[in-house]
Amino acid sequence: MKEKKNIISIFIFFMIGVILVPFMSSGFYQIPTVNIPTVTGTDPGVIVRVKNDESNPQINVRSGPGTEYDRVGTLLANQEVVGKGRTEGGSWILIEYMGGPDNYAWVYSSYVDYTGDLPIVVVPNTPTPRITNTIDPTLAAQFIITVEPTRLPTFTEPAPLVIPTFQTITGVNVTGGVPMGMIILVCGILGIVIGLFALSQRR
Repeated sequence: MKEKKNIISIFIFFMIGVILVPFMSSGFYQIPTVNIPTVTGTDPGVIVRVKNDESNPQINVRSGPGTEYDRVGTLLANQEVVGKGRTEGGSWILIEYMGGPDNYAWVYSSYVDYTGDLPIVVVPNTPTPRITNTIDPTLAAQFIITVEPTRLPTFTEPAPLVIPTFQTITGVNVTGGVPMGMIILVCGILGIVIGLFALSQRR
């Protein structure tokens, strides 16, 4: 009778073991039901590299595609950044840049090299001047010096010079109608007569 109870006890323990072992093993070796993410490398994009130009060792980084935008930093020669886009003409390149608007900035394409295709991006609005320069007319009037123009001496044109003209008079008797030749002839005769008279008186 005692042996029969032992056999029954062994059978009961055996059945309990058969039932519990699968559950216990499943607890230690449970297969996950979710997908385990795999680590893969991400494409950094188009690499933009600053040209190695000795005359221009660094370039400006601006908040927009143009010199009218604020300068937000600089890049050194051979420095590499990630390019994100370009303007329609390709003159300016959009790059990732810490410190720029939304961590983006722009560089002039002539100063950099890149390989690959960059998409055309929307150009931001042109910035408005922070301060409108106005001049106080009252203050400006204090510094305006009005110089009276000096009058130059007036020039009075002299009267025209009258040049006398000489007219040659021909055929006019100066002695009142007696010819000049007759007067000379008479004077010569009188001289001869007076001379002869003087000689006769000496004798």
